[in-house]
Amino acid sequence: MADATQFDDIRPYHDDEAVAALGGVVADREFIDLMGELRAPRLYKRIHLLARPLLRAWLNWRSKKIDSIADVQLVAETYLARVIDQTTAGFSVHGLSKLDLNAPHLFMSNHRDITLDPALTNYALHHNGGNTLRIAIGDNLLTKPFAAALMRLNKSFVVRRSIAKPRELLAALKTLSNYIWHSLHVDRENVWIAHREGRAKHGFDRSEPAIIKMLALAKPKETPFAEYINCLGIIPVSISYEYDPCDALKAREIRLLSQTRSYDKYEHEDFDSISVGITGFKGKIDLVFGAPLVTQSNDADAVARELDACIVRNYRLHATNALAYASLYGEDAWHKAQAALHASEPDNPIPEAAHGQRAEFAARINAIAEEDRDMALHMYANPVLHKLYFIDASAHPLPAVAAT
Repeated sequence: MADATQFDDIRPYHDDEAVAALGGVVADREFIDLMGELRAPRLYKRIHLLARPLLRAWLNWRSKKIDSIADVQLVAETYLARVIDQTTAGFSVHGLSKLDLNAPHLFMSNHRDITLDPALTNYALHHNGGNTLRIAIGDNLLTKPFAAALMRLNKSFVVRRSIAKPRELLAALKTLSNYIWHSLHVDRENVWIAHREGRAKHGFDRSEPAIIKMLALAKPKETPFAEYINCLGIIPVSISYEYDPCDALKAREIRLLSQTRSYDKYEHEDFDSISVGITGFKGKIDLVFGAPLVTQSNDADAVARELDACIVRNYRLHATNALAYASLYGEDAWHKAQAALHASEPDNPIPEAAHGQRAEFAARINAIAEEDRDMALHMYANPVLHKLYFIDASAHPLPAVAAT
């Protein structure tokens, strides 16, 4: 059995560390301002000099009632409920009732939003009687001390991506793999991890075989690959947002990458994306839990494609996807796509644009910089292409960008 202390540099905080860590968070001015803008964005910006000390005093009073990680998560839940109420047109959860929530699972999700993907999965589990998640986060998200502390207070553990030396990187990945196994089989905790490094900015949800290989680094030599993967209890998770608050930012990044083959993030760019993702309007959100993944394959690439098939099949399209697809390829092409989707996924509703939604979506696209609009349309249309690919790959081949 692994010595749990070997995970101290990546694990979440324990209960006896919660009070001190939370005190540091509440003392951070950036955190205070973020909370103020979340509660009353327009008002707080006007009166922040007056409101900041009052909000800090209130948060200090509130934090005195917190002495465990569970207490922290209950507070976080109230803020997430406010985000759902104020920035969405509804949050729907599907498939969770078919899972055994008494058993720990590794929830492997497509990745669209840095914080909301796991947060909403956590919210759904909590409200359906399941245990909350230990959440894998990249060390690129830990550049701000208060954000790093908050994430580890919310049961997040660290994926060390910034290591340059191959030997050190392999050692870190082995530790990560062992920690995931330890969480599932020793601590009996649920785990969330994205099925790829980084968000699928172009709209194609493609699992990275490297993630599957990392999970298997903790595998005993005598255990077959497929048997070990199956013992992790992988649950494919599909999350879809009607509107992506970061669509303009993602479209710009993709365009620059296509033009220059490189894109250098500015300092704290990921944190800014977190803020935009939380506060921006998301429309309807659908979260779908698939059946446990059971594979017979001993090949990581094949397992990744099996995971893709589950995630893409369960992905719920929205009217924005339909409107973008029709805008790019024509109404006739969309009607043909509708027919193919209905025949292949009869239980998965096909979206129709409601009255006024065409103008609303057009206005959103037109608000994006002109040079990035076509890319943004493709981002919304590509989930349709991906579904068609899994229906008939020969008739609907994917563009090269889908593999990146």
